[in-house]
Amino acid sequence: MTMTIRALLGATALCATAGIAAAQDNVTLTIATVNNGDMIRMQGLTSEFTAANPGITVEWVTLEENILRERVTTDIATQGGQYDILTIGTYEVPIWAKQGWLVPLEFDADYAVDDLVPAVRDALSVDGKLYAAPFYAESAMVMYRTDLAEAAGVTIPESPTWTDIMNAAKAMTDKSKEQYGICLRGKPGWGENMAFLTAMANSYGARWFDTDWKPQFDSAEWKATLTDYLTLMNEYGPPGASSNGFNENLSLFQQGKCGIWIDATVAASFVTDPANSTVADKVGFAQFPNKEGVDNHGNWLWAWNLAVPTSSDAQDAAKTFIAWATGKGYTELVASKEGWRAAPPGTRTSLYENAEYQKEAPFAAMTLTAINAANTQKASVQDIPYTGGQFVAIPEFQGIGTAVGQQFSAALAGQMSADDALAGAQGNTLREMTRAGYVK
Repeated sequence: MTMTIRALLGATALCATAGIAAAQDNVTLTIATVNNGDMIRMQGLTSEFTAANPGITVEWVTLEENILRERVTTDIATQGGQYDILTIGTYEVPIWAKQGWLVPLEFDADYAVDDLVPAVRDALSVDGKLYAAPFYAESAMVMYRTDLAEAAGVTIPESPTWTDIMNAAKAMTDKSKEQYGICLRGKPGWGENMAFLTAMANSYGARWFDTDWKPQFDSAEWKATLTDYLTLMNEYGPPGASSNGFNENLSLFQQGKCGIWIDATVAASFVTDPANSTVADKVGFAQFPNKEGVDNHGNWLWAWNLAVPTSSDAQDAAKTFIAWATGKGYTELVASKEGWRAAPPGTRTSLYENAEYQKEAPFAAMTLTAINAANTQKASVQDIPYTGGQFVAIPEFQGIGTAVGQQFSAALAGQMSADDALAGAQGNTLREMTRAGYVK
């Protein structure tokens, strides 16, 4: 889900919420961002920023997420200077900051940096310095049809196990009515099916690598993860699931075709939106499942963030826009236009203390519980040499994760067995990690 955005920002005066000492005049900023609902909403509200800053013009260009990542990564690695503001994820921020590719962000007191949710702020900081500002943040949780669960005579507890999910998915499935017990990501990609499957593997006690950086796809935990995933999807999932990512499953759930959907918490505002969801008043929420005996709920933590590359020649103006787009004032602006339920979630503690938001957003408490439960410093119950939640925070992971995702998606499509997919993942990952110098 992605878009690249050009924004021409000529800042002639400080925005009240800018938090920057000064802004550059007559500046053209190129902003790359993602095309999900929250970012599209930001584009629609940009006129509010330009009205407060008379010299500013904004132009938007949209790209698919994987293309955005490729272009932004190429630009920043070559110091091309094509973009002045980047929309990047929690994966890129610490890696690029350590490379010296991002400008540290400092805001004045009005911005209220201390109001940022601690888990999110920590994930975007290196050596105590903030290198990106979160536009919205997410963990992952269970979203399910309360009416279908009741009709099937099943209960999904607030903290379910994978056995609970398997039983509920089976009970809710009626393929003759195009009613599928569960919808999960199947589209290959390190940020697509492997985001979900890495979190699921964490909750099964698995790990990507041991402390010597040797891949662990030949472990019992990974075999159990992939076997149960394939059972869920083949027995109780929709047809063509190997092509389904976040957007496709969102559409299926909104159309009433999914009993259970386990995915990013940010989806909650869309599945409960009566303007777009046919089941808006029939959705319940629960924590990301865990395997019995494993104290781990996936450790999924992601944020889409705005950052300034060091190659930008308009850094002050870029920081001004970022302070506006990620500040408290923007949250209040969204609420005034579309209601508190539409406010960008997961970034500010004050949002979850707001009684109006709590009233309008039935998913608020579970979202905050999921985010606070995520431990990106130790994603697995086993010893690991890496950080990251639903990803491994090393530069090579984009390529390795996508390659493994292709193996697992092929298994879901019936093109190979689970054992063959795991063997392929083990061999390919070992080869790449050895080539990169991790495995001696």
